[in-house]
Amino acid sequence: MGRGLNRFAILLACATFFLIIAGALVTSNDAGLATSDWPLSNGQVFPKMVGNLFWEHGHRMVATTVGLLTIALMVYVLIKEKRGWVRKLSVVALLGVIAQGLLGGLTVKLMLPLAVSTAHATLAQLFFCTTVSLAVFTSRSWIEATPIAEEKGTLPLRYLCTAALVTILLQLVLGATLRHSATWDKHLPTELILAHIGGAFAVTLTLGGAAIT
Repeated sequence: MGRGLNRFAILLACATFFLIIAGALVTSNDAGLATSDWPLSNGQVFPKMVGNLFWEHGHRMVATTVGLLTIALMVYVLIKEKRGWVRKLSVVALLGVIAQGLLGGLTVKLMLPLAVSTAHATLAQLFFCTTVSLAVFTSRSWIEATPIAEEKGTLPLRYLCTAALVTILLQLVLGATLRHSATWDKHLPTELILAHIGGAFAVTLTLGGAAIT
């Protein structure tokens, strides 16, 4: 398999990282309701980028680009990749970006409800993880790697990694909920802040244990 597929997967992962930053800037600037319609902005495909509309519509433009790149990557994978599970993961990535776009639309249509905004922020991180995984799984170093031989009597590494994965997912949900619980001119819930800090320690322990093992 050539390097083209891997480089394209890396491009998508980088674009997704930039998309997450763009989405965070929308929240930071309280620009989520800069326009009341979706997918158009003020009834236009390319409105005048002024005020908070710069952040909100700019985020949508980046998201559209990532969506198109995801479609292209899935087609690329289905043509070039022989491993069935990687092909399925590319389809999962496409479904993820579609779901993310729909959640983004719902946040606008429903006036930024906490549950939908939290789901939108959490899925953004999960989609990014998926794109990074595709970049890793299509790399030559992954394909040519020798499987790890685990010693008998020790806790299987997959269990440690699964524990770290679940802990990180819970921390993502806590972080997304905290992020959208109040605007910058209001106090954040103390219970959520403490839970998020505790989650950070839990992630450090589980992920550190898996990495050391």
